[in-house]
Amino acid sequence: MNPRLRGIFSATIGQVPVTVRAGLIRGARWTLYPWTSYWRGTYEPAVQRMVVGLGGGDIRGWSCWDLGAHFGFYSIALAMRAGPEGQVAAFEPNPLSFARLERHRRMNDVACLRTYRAAASDRSGEAKLLTYGTLDSTSTHLRYDDEAKNAQSAPIRIRTVRLDELVESGELRAPRFVKIDVEGHAHRALGGMTSTLAASRPVLLVAFYTETEAEDSLRILGPLGYRRTTVVPSPSGPDSIVGGDFCFTFPRPLG
Repeated sequence: MNPRLRGIFSATIGQVPVTVRAGLIRGARWTLYPWTSYWRGTYEPAVQRMVVGLGGGDIRGWSCWDLGAHFGFYSIALAMRAGPEGQVAAFEPNPLSFARLERHRRMNDVACLRTYRAAASDRSGEAKLLTYGTLDSTSTHLRYDDEAKNAQSAPIRIRTVRLDELVESGELRAPRFVKIDVEGHAHRALGGMTSTLAASRPVLLVAFYTETEAEDSLRILGPLGYRRTTVVPSPSGPDSIVGGDFCFTFPRPLG
């Protein structure tokens, strides 16, 4: 679809409310377009199964973080399961995706969900979100470590937050589960929450996009004692984790 027509469609017909047919957020209220796999229930089935199994199927009262929340599919799912005693924090720097995330939060009246128009990183401040095509593309991302400047990108300035600071200030509870899908920036997000990881040892679900992101993330998680299991294997084969989704857990109990 022509980008201009896609924008018009998303802003009008795409906002029509629907009920999620199946899957992790079955029965929730959603918007028609884009990403119809969200409300059809067909989005990332292996990841959905992993989230359903958290806490043996019961995460009432949990604190959870969704880094790279997009339209809020997992944010809403976690909030529905954590309930009013829980706390879910969703981070999404793309302004168009954040607006849809906010719309879905209001449509589902999940009081325990907090939303942040920001990217989790290893420092609090500002950064540039690179946009290739239009903002409604899922390819927007913070600059990769080895990414050269490109005239085709129209960067926009966004806020970055260091998650350890939000915990230390009391703004957020330490999480028991963190989903990280941040287009090549996972190592930076993890670098900003090392104190929280060491103290609370949450379950992590991480998607990897680049070799640098994967290698640096493993350098952070390995010394903390985390162990990795595959949720969605890398398309490059068993010797690679780039392009895959992985669960990281700490096998020994706290204390």
